[in-house]
Amino acid sequence: MSKKPVSDLWTKEDWLAIWIGFILIAIACVAVLTKAFDFSALKFSTWSVGESAATKAVSLGAQMGTWVFWRKFLVTVLTLGILFSAGVKLQGESLKKYIPALLVLFAIAFVVRLISAEFTLNRYLEWAFWALLVGLLISNTVGVPEWLRPAIRTEFYIKTGLVVMGFSVLFSNIAKFGLYGLGIAWIVTPIVIIFMWWLGTKVFKIGNKPLVITLASATSVCGTSAAIATGAAAGAKKDDLSVAISISIIFTILMMVFEPMIIRWAGMNQLMGGALIGGTVDSTGAVVLAGNALGAEAEQAAVLVKSIQNILIGFIAFFVALFFATRVDRRQGEKVSAGVIWTRFPKFILGFFAASLVASFILLPLVGGGEVKAINGVLDQYKNWAFVLAFTSIGLDTNFKSLAKNMQGGKVLWLYVIGQTFNIALTLFAVWFLLSGVVFDVPVLDLYK
Repeated sequence: MSKKPVSDLWTKEDWLAIWIGFILIAIACVAVLTKAFDFSALKFSTWSVGESAATKAVSLGAQMGTWVFWRKFLVTVLTLGILFSAGVKLQGESLKKYIPALLVLFAIAFVVRLISAEFTLNRYLEWAFWALLVGLLISNTVGVPEWLRPAIRTEFYIKTGLVVMGFSVLFSNIAKFGLYGLGIAWIVTPIVIIFMWWLGTKVFKIGNKPLVITLASATSVCGTSAAIATGAAAGAKKDDLSVAISISIIFTILMMVFEPMIIRWAGMNQLMGGALIGGTVDSTGAVVLAGNALGAEAEQAAVLVKSIQNILIGFIAFFVALFFATRVDRRQGEKVSAGVIWTRFPKFILGFFAASLVASFILLPLVGGGEVKAINGVLDQYKNWAFVLAFTSIGLDTNFKSLAKNMQGGKVLWLYVIGQTFNIALTLFAVWFLLSGVVFDVPVLDLYK
């Protein structure tokens, strides 16, 4: 029997992302439940250079002048730095090259978080946009020095972040919104993916099938997180991920700003408007902001629908891996064994599922929703730092020429626009059918408290 599958558990990126994710989860649980120490990562409060917003924002100088601020940043860098460095070492690579490069990448990520915390920018643009933009500016102007490249490990960072994110995906949300949420989030999503796959491969005849399925998942589920998970399952290249994520982020910003305005203009109530936002706006953070623009009830409905939709990430990655192994990449006459499918399947998705199951069925009954929420509050920032390292890495590893080339004469952009339009129309029908009160009783809002 080969020993390779066993050694993979501590030498392969997917498995290492799981172990790092669970180490972070374990430390956060101990810190919150015992209250023995503060494990909080650095989170910027909003700041402003504008006089008019001064009363609404925390002074940047005062914020950065505190010991707590720098202690939390040190904890963040040391925790993630040690864990990622251990992962790189176990993969057999040089720490002498990786650690200095990682520290510089953290410095860039610090600037990204600082920029994105500015009062006005923070209101309309998430840090993911700035991480990608800063990385793209560096790579397309001064260029990325060779000594920095050992730290550019997009998939390693985002896989770890997704495992941690799994802890926040609670199956109890399904019980809160019941069949209403399942109908909006779980029925619409696969239909949109199938439609975009047909549109991209049959109508637009885009030959890059991993890009098509990656963009379809980003459009129908939750943007960048789904793109990374599905891209790994389909064997997408870095340029494919860059295109899918760039398009997703740009249109997420537009939808976050304009969708609440259109919903209010149409006279839709908060429950229906929030559900529509949760089912169509790609990013979870943008869903919160867009829902909040309509009101507290809309924000709660939006977050619930998006949370239920997020559970699909792992399932979709599994079926994409299965579909590509047995249909798309299978040669004529070739028999695809279970081993081939297992090899193709992104293992970090198991960590995502496991974290969700632990939070939903072990910790939630044992310690209650308040403690689980507090643990998620700590983990959320570690997830965000892992993601900002990943998105900055994507930008650093991408140039505008490759982005333009992968647009395939505009076909990819049209695929997103038409697919997202179909997604909005289908979600709107599901929202009306389930929540308008015409067909079913409107759910009791006390469930959201």
